[in-house]
Parts: sequence; structure tokens; C-alpha cells
Amino acid sequence: MSEAPAGPWTESRSYVAGRWVEGDEALPVENPADEQTFAEVSATPLAEVRRAIGEARRAFDEGVWAQASPAERARVLGLFLDHILEQRSALGTTVMLEAGQPRAFAEMGQVVGGVAQARDYIDLYLSMPHEEPNPVPLDELVGGRVALSFRHHEPIGVVTAITPYNAALLMAFQKLIPALVAGNSVLLRPSPLTPLASLVLGAAADAAGLPHGVLSVIVEGGTAGAELLTTDPAVDMVSFTGSTGVGRQILAQAAPTVKRVALELGGKSAQIYLPDAVERAGAGALGAVGMMAGQACVAATRILVPADRRDEVIESAGKALAGLVVGDPRDPAVTMGPVISAAQLARCERYVALAREHGGRVASGGERSPGHARGHFFEPTVLDLPDNANPAAQDEIFGPIVAVLGYRDLDDAVRIANDSAYGLSGQVYGSDVALATRVARRLRTGAVNVNTGVFSAYASSGGYKQSGLGRERGPEGIRAFQQMKHLAIGELR
Repeated sequence: MSEAPAGPWTESRSYVAGRWVEGDEALPVENPADEQTFAEVSATPLAEVRRAIGEARRAFDEGVWAQASPAERARVLGLFLDHILEQRSALGTTVMLEAGQPRAFAEMGQVVGGVAQARDYIDLYLSMPHEEPNPVPLDELVGGRVALSFRHHEPIGVVTAITPYNAALLMAFQKLIPALVAGNSVLLRPSPLTPLASLVLGAAADAAGLPHGVLSVIVEGGTAGAELLTTDPAVDMVSFTGSTGVGRQILAQAAPTVKRVALELGGKSAQIYLPDAVERAGAGALGAVGMMAGQACVAATRILVPADRRDEVIESAGKALAGLVVGDPRDPAVTMGPVISAAQLARCERYVALAREHGGRVASGGERSPGHARGHFFEPTVLDLPDNANPAAQDEIFGPIVAVLGYRDLDDAVRIANDSAYGLSGQVYGSDVALATRVARRLRTGAVNVNTGVFSAYASSGGYKQSGLGRERGPEGIRAFQQMKHLAIGELR
């Protein structure tokens, strides 16, 4: 007989440089499935945000973490992750309640899967060279009296990490662990919509003996703290995952101090079906909506199929989405929960209306989910769009809505896929793998999956165009949190 899931994480205070801080303002945490406040978190006072920055700077400059050996940092972070995994049931409940996600994804995807991926980041870091010979011609070495020329990779310093609501723990691991294992101090600021689960990171820091100042978790309902974290000269880098609009603001805030900025922003990804793979499009629609109710920046919400088979795909996509069980994720039978907020629910409604106004048709769904008097539930929706100029094809909606568009030939499919301000991800399906790969190479996007998918610490992702700057995960994701220094060494004569 399996044990009942634990209740949610109960620590409600901010964690600032090794100290738990009780603020004057309480930030309510809403369950989007019933619109009830199930917890309150103590917001971090602005004075404590300043202290967090100062202590992060001190810890880095004194080298208490940065100058520890890679093996020692890996050991401490292993203990850090052990502590988080011990809380998997409580954290699964917390993510389920604050993000409205089914427990299977909340616990296994974000907590268990996130910790496993975090361990891979550590292994990847340890496998990488952090000093490399520099290829300098022999005549330059001799003539310049240089005995040695090499590149040294070292931590960048103090990093602000700002994470989104849709995958709060997973994105925290994706930023924190590469930054910490590389020797940086980190200031984490989770989304105000899902702040609770991230506080386990403070408890894990204490349990693992992470030096004070190396990690702080800043909680706030507004933006004053975030603005300080992105403007203060003591911060060397900002790593942000979220909307393109907020990403632009962060770029502007970081510009006066010329900080490094890494941005993973919005997406409007396309999944292209070659004629011999159209039968798979229904499953593709389900994958784009799935456990997160379409609230994923990489979600491929534009389904591109041969024009003469559009009706077939619209029908199969509608049937696939109709199989989702929409409801409160506390019910084990539920496979799709609510969107995060009333504002996000209204956004879904607005884009369905805009799709219609611009000549589109709602093939299935398109309304607030019936049978739910409370909660931010929207029906899984299939839109039949006449062209890619439709607002529902151009703008990121961030809800359980997919659009089907027809293409004349593969050149037209590539044109439609690339006709976007975004370029975060993409998918191509076809039994002729060589042909599908040629199509994938033509897409202006940072990652493309051909007949499969991979989400790994060893494989990087990042956006073209307005989908972002820089890379996360993979060796490039480690290097993002490092500076490269060239050293030329010779004898004194």
C-alpha cells in the first residue's frame, strides 16, 4: 500500500545569505485550480535584498566558494540535492498546488527529474576542461618570449537568476547548479505566482553547509527587488527565463553596468509534418498542450501539414485533445490542470476571439472549461487558421491552444515556420529522415527535434531572434556562467 502524499512545503520565510528572514509583507500563494489562498510567503524586504547582494559579493570576492576545488563544490552540491530529493513528496504537493500541474509532472518531472538533471550538470562540469592550451604559432612564442599561452575559464561572479512560474524548480536547477558548481554566488528570484517550492533551496543550502552569502532566495510580489537585482553594480550577470517583454526590460536595466545577460524568452514554435507523417499530428497536438496546459515556452503550438490534409489533422488533433481529463490536479485521474491565473485565462479567451476576427475558425474547445465554477480552466482548443498572419499564429498565447495551418510544399512549410518574431524550438516529422533533417536545418530556431526529442543537461538550448540570448544546458550552459581569461606566461629577462 503506497503512502499518501505529504502536505505542501511549510517554510514561508525568505532565505538571505544563510539567514531566514521574516518580512513585513505577506505574499498570498493561490491554488489556480480553486482560486483559494493555500499559503502565505513572507516577502523579502528591500533592505534584505540589498544585504543579499552585498553578502553575495563578499562571499565571491573572498573566495569562500569560488576558490574551493571543483571536487569540493561538487561534494557540497551533491548533499544539497540529496536534501531536496528527501522532500520530494512535499515538493510535489507544493508544485501541484501553486502551479496547478498534475502530480505526475510536479513530482516526477520537476523534483525527481530536476534533481537527476542537476546531478548531470555537476558531472558535465567536472568532465570539461577549464584550462586549455591556446594555439599560438611557434614563431610568436619564441619571438615574444612566451613560454605558455592558455585559456582559463573562471566564475563570472555574482549571478541573479530569475525563474518563471511554469517550471519553477526545473528552471531553478537549470540556472543554479551550473552557476554554483562553476563557483559563482547566486541570487534566486522565483516568480511571485509560484514562490513556495523554491524556498526548499534555502533549506538545502543550510543542510549541505553551503557558505553563507553564496545563495539567497528572494521572494516578492512586485518588481522592486528584481529591479535592484538587475541594476546593482555588484551583480555581474542576470539569467532570466520568461516573457520577451520582460526580457527587454531586463536588457535595458542591465545595460548601464554592462552586465552579462542570458535570456530564454518566448516562443511560437512550429511542428512540421511531411506528407508521410501526417498520422502523427494528433499526438503532436497532445504533446504541445500536455501536463502544463500549453504553458511552456518551447511548446510547438503551430501544426504545419500539407494543405490538402488539413481537415484530417484538425479532426485528429481535436480527438486527441478531447482525451485530456481537465480538472483539479489533486484528482489522480486529471491529466491537465488550469492555467496559472485569471489574467492568463482572459488571455486565452482574447486570442480565440482574435483568431475568429482574423478569419480563423474554432474547430474544438475555445471556451472556459465547463463544469468548473472556480479555477482558471480553459478547454483544450484547436484553431483552424487560414494563414500565418493570424494573431493566434504570431503571438505566444501560453495556454492549451494549438493552431493548424496548411502548406503547399516544403519550401512553403519552412517559410511559414520561419515567419515569426520567435525562434526557440521546432519539430519535423517524416519517415525520410534525411529529408526531414534537411528541413530542420533550414529552420531559424535554436533547437529542432526530428522525429524525437531530448531534454538533457548535456544538450543545450537557446533562442534565435526574440526568443533570447545565449544558451542554457550543455557545455555552453556551463560556459555561460564563466569568464574566459587568456594567460601568456614567459620568463623574466
